[in-house]
Amino acid sequence: MEKYDPQKFEKKWQKYWEDNNFYQAEDPALFKKGLGPKKYILIEFPYPSGEGLHVGHTRSYSALDSIARKKRMEGFNVLFPIGWDAFGLPTENYALKTGTHPQLATKKNIANFKRQLKSLGLAFDWQREINTTDPKYYKWTQWIFLKLFEKGLAYQAEIPINWCPSCKIGLANEEVVAGKCERCGAQVGKKVLKQWMLKITAYADRLIDDLKKVDYPERVKAQQINWIGKSCGTEIDFKIADSQETLKVFTTRTDTLFGITAIVLAPEHKVISLLRSKISNPKEVENYIKESKKKSEFERTELAKEKTGVELKGVMARNPANNEKIPVWVGDYVVATYGGGVIMVVPAHDYRDYDFAKKYGLEIREVISGGNISKAAFVDYGTLINSDKFNGLSSEEAIKKITEWLEKKGLGRKMVQYKLRDWVFSRQHYWGEPIPIIYCQKCGVVPVPEKDLPVKLPYVKKYEPTGTGKSPLAAITDWVNTKCPKCGSPAKRETDTMPNWAGSNWYFMRYTDPDNDNALADQKKLKYWMPVDWYNGGMEHTTLHLLYSRFIYKFLFDIGVAPQPEPYQRRTSHGIVLAEDGRKMSKSFGNVISPDTIVQKYGADTLRIYEMFMGPFEQAISWNNQGVKGVYRFLKKVWKLVSECSQKEQVSPKSSPEILKNLNKLNKKIDKDLEITKFNTAIAAFMEFVNLCSEKRKEIDKNIIEKMLILLSPFAPHISEELWQRLGNQKSIFLEKWPKYDPELIKEEFITLVVQINGKVRDKIEVEADISAKEAKKLTLAREKVKKWIEEKEIKKVIFVPKKLINIVV
Repeated sequence: MEKYDPQKFEKKWQKYWEDNNFYQAEDPALFKKGLGPKKYILIEFPYPSGEGLHVGHTRSYSALDSIARKKRMEGFNVLFPIGWDAFGLPTENYALKTGTHPQLATKKNIANFKRQLKSLGLAFDWQREINTTDPKYYKWTQWIFLKLFEKGLAYQAEIPINWCPSCKIGLANEEVVAGKCERCGAQVGKKVLKQWMLKITAYADRLIDDLKKVDYPERVKAQQINWIGKSCGTEIDFKIADSQETLKVFTTRTDTLFGITAIVLAPEHKVISLLRSKISNPKEVENYIKESKKKSEFERTELAKEKTGVELKGVMARNPANNEKIPVWVGDYVVATYGGGVIMVVPAHDYRDYDFAKKYGLEIREVISGGNISKAAFVDYGTLINSDKFNGLSSEEAIKKITEWLEKKGLGRKMVQYKLRDWVFSRQHYWGEPIPIIYCQKCGVVPVPEKDLPVKLPYVKKYEPTGTGKSPLAAITDWVNTKCPKCGSPAKRETDTMPNWAGSNWYFMRYTDPDNDNALADQKKLKYWMPVDWYNGGMEHTTLHLLYSRFIYKFLFDIGVAPQPEPYQRRTSHGIVLAEDGRKMSKSFGNVISPDTIVQKYGADTLRIYEMFMGPFEQAISWNNQGVKGVYRFLKKVWKLVSECSQKEQVSPKSSPEILKNLNKLNKKIDKDLEITKFNTAIAAFMEFVNLCSEKRKEIDKNIIEKMLILLSPFAPHISEELWQRLGNQKSIFLEKWPKYDPELIKEEFITLVVQINGKVRDKIEVEADISAKEAKKLTLAREKVKKWIEEKEIKKVIFVPKKLINIVV
């Protein structure tokens, strides 16, 4: 019998699938008779770095590829596309390090990534391949910017940005890691520069509210909501004594107003310079502000960091609650971009303020009863004390009544604040999309006409940072100098480029119509394919990328381009793959594992299955070479089993009831587990079934073997296709229909679960006999019969009796 040798046939099948266009999605204008419903499955497109793919990347690709293959066999018209997110800082870093131009580095890196992906036999529709650095693509990225500008959602503002003193460039928040420059490791400070901004805050409420419309894990929804950070509170006026200046302070806790013993300003607050003549310690204040500019926002706002500050001696503010004079300080833990850059210090009822007051000897005044302020701040709601006519009110009542009282006095107003800030869209880098704006002395800021798009990024030899706060493009005079499209006068181009995120905010739309020169995508195709049915990506992208792309899609919906308000119906995330030493894979640690190494030694199918089998999909997991070898042994066992059963004398005329039952159980488990990303348990069940078949080989007929191969094919396509052909089948295994399990053969696996509300029977559900308490609760609470009995009531307890009943106590 021939031994299992994946090197002999994997490339053969990869070529066969590609030559025969196996994975092309059918567009609505090209419908074939009997074409099934659409299913758009998406992975985050990779950034083609110089190091190539490592095995961490392939975890998501292998898993979603198995979903795409299964859905095709179930009759769906599947779109499973691929492309390259290739602009931005990482490639520029690589280019500077290696002396290779970013354009050449990108071309080389993409070729290597593409080779690696194809070696895994992934079922991508390569005819829809996109590249964010292609002018035909970024023409539409620039078009989106022009539309944002047209609607007043792209604007310029002078703001403090992260500044690397070593690289002499501005950095986005995502390019600052633990207060240091991602590029060189230098400590990041602050610099005020004029930047292009996108008004994402205008969409803050919709970005929260529309999470109800999508199927995201609760953890992901919570991350989105927390990042936006909506707070409903009160803006209060604190007048500076003996001055015309007023400080506006936002708070959600007006019930603590009588406990304020200081005000702290952000170092960037403009009022500090306006009050300079009043400050009796100007040198001390100036030095403190100077030092704070050397720190990144991360360092300044880190919770564990000790809070520092300097009093503005000679400056006092008046508390509008009692007209009491209170000292004004400057503190670097206060940032200008949230709450107006001012906070009120209530030491008795805020942990951070308590530490600050202890350090600098500020008064700690209790105004909410319920704690022991000699030991720690009491931050919960309670009853007001030492609060004049509001004594005795609960915190909830006091918040409302004190706000109303301030409103009547003209010293306060209800307000909603967000932690979310408008998106800094300028980068002083070379390798990015040019911003399509022209500056004319006569006409001012002028958008590039749509007919002149794309504004191409010029090829230049010198692309190093300038250190002037401007992009290297500023030095290319023959590109910068142009004519005003309005009046024809001499004008200059914008030299800042767009951020890494610009091209990745809408790429999923371009996959629906990648070659369209006249529109971002054809409306008919967008309406057919969108939204994405299932989008999987890294945990680290569940805030920024997800938020930014949802914002851009909502904007495109508002202007009639996107067909609905949310781009992704379902979002899942995978955990990272750590090295065998438990650390993150990194070139500097020397622990990176390339998929090439595994494919060459064990074959693509081994790598694919191991990536799914190594542990729960959403959890971080360490690579284990012994685990790889275990999967390889499993595939050798499959090879041996099918090879032996392909011999007529080795095949039973009819399978035993036990084998038939277990095949149907496996079929059902795979159907269920793939939908809920339990890839590891599906593979484990497969291993158990193969072991059973190996033990009882003479109880298996050819039909069982063929169905087993079909079930295996999404996970291990090469070996399945090869063995399928060796069994005498002429057509590809991927043209077979996905099998349906027979409920009659496994009916004892189901029971009737009685549903009680407060001990009274309200419903009955057919469920799996081994259903868990968590799954039973989720299923029960989704039932319409149950919802009406628990609506607007608090669930106190859930009692679950396995295989019998579940009782919801409200």
